[in-house]
Amino acid sequence: MALYVKAAAILGQLEGKRGSVKTLVYNSGHKVRAARGERHSRARGRASDGHPRERGRLPGEEQTERPRGNIKQLFALVCETLKYTPVLEEIINTTDLLKKEKKLQINVAKVLVYDLLFGKGLKCGGSWKALIMKHRSQLKSALARLKVKRKVSCNEDLLETKASSTAGCQLPRYVRVNLLKNTVEDVIDYFKREDYTYLGQATSVADLKHLGRKQFIGDLHLPELLVFHPKIDLHEHFLYTAGHIILQDKASCLPAHLLNPPTGSHVIDACAAPGNKTSHLAAILCNKGKLFAFDLDTKRLSTMGTLLLRAGVTCHELANQDFLLVDPSNPKYQNVKYILLDPSCSGSGIVNRLNQLTDDETSSSRPRLLALASFQCKALNHALSFPGVERVIYSTCSIHREENEDVVEEILQQHGNRIRLVNLMPSWPYRGLATFLEGPWCIRAAPKDTLTNGFFVAMFEKQCGEMEQSRESSAEEVTSRPAAGLNSVSVSEKRPVASSESAQSQKKSKKVKKQKV
Repeated sequence: MALYVKAAAILGQLEGKRGSVKTLVYNSGHKVRAARGERHSRARGRASDGHPRERGRLPGEEQTERPRGNIKQLFALVCETLKYTPVLEEIINTTDLLKKEKKLQINVAKVLVYDLLFGKGLKCGGSWKALIMKHRSQLKSALARLKVKRKVSCNEDLLETKASSTAGCQLPRYVRVNLLKNTVEDVIDYFKREDYTYLGQATSVADLKHLGRKQFIGDLHLPELLVFHPKIDLHEHFLYTAGHIILQDKASCLPAHLLNPPTGSHVIDACAAPGNKTSHLAAILCNKGKLFAFDLDTKRLSTMGTLLLRAGVTCHELANQDFLLVDPSNPKYQNVKYILLDPSCSGSGIVNRLNQLTDDETSSSRPRLLALASFQCKALNHALSFPGVERVIYSTCSIHREENEDVVEEILQQHGNRIRLVNLMPSWPYRGLATFLEGPWCIRAAPKDTLTNGFFVAMFEKQCGEMEQSRESSAEEVTSRPAAGLNSVSVSEKRPVASSESAQSQKKSKKVKKQKV
């Protein structure tokens, strides 16, 4: 019974725009039960001492209990009920269910009728089950009449799909090898021992389109990225639960990959949760240096702490703080040279985005996009005001020009020749819009062009003279520098081109000692 009550409550919160589907489900407090005695499948290979070893466990590693159960069940119930909501409302109305059962609330009725007609049957006992089963025949008859009326034969044909630029896209499953815990070669070998076939390194996007269910391939741009069939689910796989691999869309890997801070650097991840980009930065840093990560959401930050612990990240410092309120003149940030800024955005580029189930015409309205763009400009200006910063990478998972090229152009106009835009990955096929001179120096990603979520990345670099001046003024005025010290610079009509090689410095050859599978 608790499952249906919780699902109904989340539906009500979604109607009140109180959060996203995923956030509301995972913050619901729904109980998760622990499973004992779960065993990983055993490897066919042998350990270095010649004895058989258990597949999915590293030498010397103890068996651990993992939570399983019903957050996923709740999540699935909420999502499926949302998908069928127009159908459910029509059936509930035509049968007068709420008039006959006056104590029954609409959202409770939706989840109950969904599970009865479209799910795996009612799971609860007691009064709820007895109440809804009284009307079982009427509800099933109403569903049958609705199918006849709409001239369809299966339940899925009743669904009304919203028009979307990402509709019908099926993306590969991207797996980033966590270089803090393992090597690409050992992870490839692990999957091969599980009867997967490794196809080598991809040479074009087309190579990623026709993978079999037991095939995988190396990505053509990111050496630590492996690509699997879209339907492969690795959430329960040992390498994932132990932090050796990260399930992360390729486009989301681009910001850290392109920022590429040298080992030992001081770096800021400005809007860090849920933490995939933070763990990627830590791997690039080889866990050396300092990684400051900020996020305003307490629960997301707590979840992020768990993710980073599992990934073996140790160079980080988490702060439950609004990045816009971080003082750039604080001495602890005087050595920060690299900032990754992935601020709140419309999320319009995400394929199969859950909020498409609840979005309305205001979700991507121009006033909302302009409000988001205003916040994004403030965040970028704040990032550029750190006295020692040399590079700031800006990314969104939005397809809208207002949040992407327009924001970049505004920042360039505000800062004139103090900063320049880096020409990112000239070989990347999908470029930024040519709405201003340097627009194509940014990169975009899109499901049809790059087989990723919709994404946008731009990188700002301070001019050499400005870097030197910042260092001098930082040493002299570190206690009195204002938070927005770059806002009053003049506009420059010409900005020198940054070398494309500087945008993609080579990966460090020095590697951390890895655990072997």
